[in-house]
Amino acid sequence: MSTHDKEPVADEKRTGTPDAAHEAEEAATVYPSGLKLALIIVSLCMCVFLVALDQTIIAPALGAITAEYKSVKDIGWYGSAYLLTTTALQPMYGGLYKRFNVKLVYLGAVFIFEVGSLVCGVAPTSTAFIVGRAVAGIGSAGLFSGSIVILSLSMPLAKRPLAFGLIGGMWGIASVAGPLLGGAFTEHATWRWCFYVNLPIGFLAMLIVFFALQANRNTTSAANQKPIVRRILELDLPGTAIFIPAIVCLLLALQWGGAEYAWNSATTIGLFCGFGAMIAIFIGIQLWQGDRGTLPPRLFANRDVLCAMLYAMFFGAGFFPLIYYLSLYFQAIKGVSAVQAGIKILPLLLSTVLMSIMSGVVITVTGFYNIVIIPCMALFTVGAGMITTWDINTPLREWFGYQVIAGLGIGAGFQVGVLVVQTVLPQEWVPVGTACVQFFQALGGAVFIAVAQTLFQNGLIDKINADDIDLDPRIFINSGASEIESVLERMGRVDALDTVLEAYMSGLRNTFYSSVACAGMAFLFVLGLRWKSVKKGPGAKKQEADPAGGA
Repeated sequence: MSTHDKEPVADEKRTGTPDAAHEAEEAATVYPSGLKLALIIVSLCMCVFLVALDQTIIAPALGAITAEYKSVKDIGWYGSAYLLTTTALQPMYGGLYKRFNVKLVYLGAVFIFEVGSLVCGVAPTSTAFIVGRAVAGIGSAGLFSGSIVILSLSMPLAKRPLAFGLIGGMWGIASVAGPLLGGAFTEHATWRWCFYVNLPIGFLAMLIVFFALQANRNTTSAANQKPIVRRILELDLPGTAIFIPAIVCLLLALQWGGAEYAWNSATTIGLFCGFGAMIAIFIGIQLWQGDRGTLPPRLFANRDVLCAMLYAMFFGAGFFPLIYYLSLYFQAIKGVSAVQAGIKILPLLLSTVLMSIMSGVVITVTGFYNIVIIPCMALFTVGAGMITTWDINTPLREWFGYQVIAGLGIGAGFQVGVLVVQTVLPQEWVPVGTACVQFFQALGGAVFIAVAQTLFQNGLIDKINADDIDLDPRIFINSGASEIESVLERMGRVDALDTVLEAYMSGLRNTFYSSVACAGMAFLFVLGLRWKSVKKGPGAKKQEADPAGGA
């Protein structure tokens, strides 16, 4: 056992023991209220809006960007550069928020994100644009988890679910606005405004956080009284140095496999082998580092935290590919533009926003997240399952209604994982626990977007080959989703349109099956969460300040 660890708590009796020190700290804490609290929440919502917007606003602009740079070959890197840094660095931010001043770390993350956005906006070349996306990803990695940590320092636990619901709703609103704004900027101004728009919003959010936030509990904790050099050395630097390239290898293998390189190519196999070897080393480092680790083993000994992390991973794996391929369905099958496709997935996104806010209210009133997340994950699974029945002639009532069912299920999904962490862990472990949950959610999305791409391509290729229409399926993989009919017209094969659309539908249905399976797994893991009330104010029975409680 690591010298940094104490014995993991497996005795259920210890789990419910009152922690006098934690109660005294909670009772002595003076939280911001009134206008100051409102400004803090608004600024956090603005930052979360920017992070979510940055993931969706670029899609309608890709055509204009590649036309200006003449860089179609780089199009994959425009998303991957951002995704790689965002996913790989999220756990590191947990250690930073735990050991350093939360406000300063958060402002630093916003600043880095703003710098990356500025570089993207002024980039003269495709390479500079990719660098800007990577820099923006470094900043965005700390923004969502940082927003949750700041809320935990600004509000008592019993009042946080409603604020979490607002933040989750803001994510949904940004997902709606992203494609619409991206299309509007590209058509009526310039695609560079997709990134310039981040600058004034981010700057205003930084001003509000700087003047309104006072993270006293974080700055006065024992960990923050140590010399800066010692705090830096307490970070899991060896683990981070291994972990980041391991995640990069995994994501590159999934991005390139079947696209840039064959799955059985030396490059793809080498990346997977590199990932496996480095993860094995990383696990050894985590066991040695103990509580100082990037992913502390103690968290995996806590049943609720483990279920929350696995739930978050499968929730992300089900949600993010679904959003992407719903848009593709409307572009490819219904023949609409990217902006119009964004409008047609409003039923899913608006119902997600509505349920996100409603779930926050219900959890605040009842005190239990289980009462919301269990039926919501069941709805997500059922709704995604109903979407698999779509075909090329699906009527309005079905594509509208099925999206609403899935969206109502998705609504509570964004906040519950971090709410579990804040309910079962002591305050000093909340930053690390929150970052871990967000990492697994991002990792699930990143991995299964790549998996869904493979499933889509295989379904498309197999269906075209099976129908024997004498067309190379790679033509449609390499063309735009809304260009199927024009491609066939240029080839003089309009007679094959219905067959190609059916092939597209076969590939899309495979991706929807993937979302159903992942939503079902998320449902199973929320069943493993114990019924813990968030209404544990001063004097209420508390969890002992041991993150391994309830092993």
